[in-house]
Amino acid sequence: MIDRKNRNPSAAAKSVAMKKPESFFAEQPPQKIEMAPARLHQLTRRDVLLFGAGAVAALAAGGFLLPQDTLSRLGVRRNMDSPGKEWFLNRALRIDDDVAEALYSRNRRVSTYTKSQITPLKNNYNGATPDPGYISGWNLTLHGLASGLSISLDIRNLTTRFTVREQITRLVCVEGWNAIAWWAGLRFDDLLRAYPPMSQAKWARVESSVNLDASGNPDPYFMALDLATARHPQTLLATHFDGQPLTVDHGAPLRLLVPVKLGLKNVKAITKISYVVEAPRDYWAERGYSRYDGI
Repeated sequence: MIDRKNRNPSAAAKSVAMKKPESFFAEQPPQKIEMAPARLHQLTRRDVLLFGAGAVAALAAGGFLLPQDTLSRLGVRRNMDSPGKEWFLNRALRIDDDVAEALYSRNRRVSTYTKSQITPLKNNYNGATPDPGYISGWNLTLHGLASGLSISLDIRNLTTRFTVREQITRLVCVEGWNAIAWWAGLRFDDLLRAYPPMSQAKWARVESSVNLDASGNPDPYFMALDLATARHPQTLLATHFDGQPLTVDHGAPLRLLVPVKLGLKNVKAITKISYVVEAPRDYWAERGYSRYDGI
């Protein structure tokens, strides 16, 4: 005869002891929760209503942020453009930039490649390629130096005074294409060490006065680069492309190469670098793009 009174409690105790997790991080056994059908129906209905309200709010917010042209195609005739919308989008973009800058490490390096992995690189000027006539009188002007002076350097000064370094890295364009290219030039950091910026400076404004618009008219190009990125070991002031001196298509005689940034930061045909305390104007940031532009 089986003693049911003694057997069941003993088996239950053994079962509980066997399923007890060994540590806080161990997988927990599923737990059964009993609930009255009426209560379950009430919670389910509330959850559906909350989900629906959240979906409607998300759609309304999304509609507020969509471009007016898109809204018009969807049948929304009311003009939704407003200063508040622009402020919200700019603020969201700035938060994204802040997070990227907080995560950025000056020790992080992008991948390098072999010559067998090189791919074609197109001329991607914002507008028309300048006439090569400017090259013979080209100089690089440095402003905002610790010495209080403005320095003017020609390409011979740069290629003879500084060590020329080579690297094969990927150039990534905001338009969606990328290319692996072979560059050579001096490190931006070497230039900073030779001609130190004023102690308060945190930014470099890099300019090209020979840039042209699509109609061939002067359209000075300018870009803001934080000095931490300028000092990155892979940031070059490039003088050579594919083993040869730069051509006009690729920014002769000197262009910026910042592999940790998108292509729009890689200014061609640089004519001036100014060191400043506050973030300077940036050509594409003024047209709605990110100021950080990291990859």
